[in-house]
Amino acid sequence: MYALNQMYGLARAMRLGQLVYWGYHAPKGMIQKTLKRGVINRAADQKAQRQMEAAADKLPRLEPSENPKKIYFLSGRKFWYQTCFCAYSLVQQSGTYFRPVIYDDGSLSQTYQAKIKRIFPDAEIISHEVTEAKLDEFLPSQQFPTLRSRRLEYFNLRKLTDIHVNDAGWKLVLDSDMLFFRRPDFLVNWLEAPQQPCYMVDVETAYGYSDKLMRELAGAKIPEAINVGICGLQSDAIDWAELEYWCKTMIESEGTNYYQEQAMAAMLMARADSQVAPKQDYILMPGQGEARNPQGVMHHYVADSKPWYFHYGWKHIAGEGMT
Repeated sequence: MYALNQMYGLARAMRLGQLVYWGYHAPKGMIQKTLKRGVINRAADQKAQRQMEAAADKLPRLEPSENPKKIYFLSGRKFWYQTCFCAYSLVQQSGTYFRPVIYDDGSLSQTYQAKIKRIFPDAEIISHEVTEAKLDEFLPSQQFPTLRSRRLEYFNLRKLTDIHVNDAGWKLVLDSDMLFFRRPDFLVNWLEAPQQPCYMVDVETAYGYSDKLMRELAGAKIPEAINVGICGLQSDAIDWAELEYWCKTMIESEGTNYYQEQAMAAMLMARADSQVAPKQDYILMPGQGEARNPQGVMHHYVADSKPWYFHYGWKHIAGEGMT
């Protein structure tokens, strides 16, 4: 009963957080983006985004290889085409086929699943219903009230819970808004023989929680500037009771934060040596010049680099001219 009351209390608080977000922060963020880019530029960005989604329907079908290594994504209606471009460019540049395993965020209808499977015939799409049933069995709300409540309104946490719970072995989870332009030897080698966690380097440390709290919870020094656009972890090494405690304590001590999943991944990686993608090759938030003429192996288009993703990035992969 105590755990149930805890869960209801957290859920009420998080529902309030959702109301505040959608009623204030989301509109405010949209207004700020429009003011920063300007109405005309924002309209051009949205047009370029629609062009990218349409271009995903024209990507050539890939021929699966025998027993390919797997790459993992969380995706949905708003991101399916980005997932396809990321996985397609990885295969294209590595010269090696990788099988996408895509966890549905609840919005990936049969229409969009078919679009993905047209390009990747062997893509494994884990339905929202299958994931929920697995969580009910192996991460039940009575024992893990914070994790279960938090993932309902904070989708990033699903990259940990949904993909890793009740599974074994190493998994490479990739963000969809990334593109590859040269052979990614670092990732190809890691996928061939994973033995340590792996990640890419952020432009700054962005965890959303104090180093003091994170060190106390992890019992180890926290590495700086981990970005989980690339995140290789061993599923069966994750202690879910510990993650429940971490998640609960972080929220109670310092509130919810957009970067909480990244912070929790950093805490997991703090306890062992990790393999780090070379920063000069795996570029977070590329500038306009780099986006127009990529020198890096990979770009992760976050924040202010998102317009360059839609205007330039995908066109290198699709072979379309840029304006």
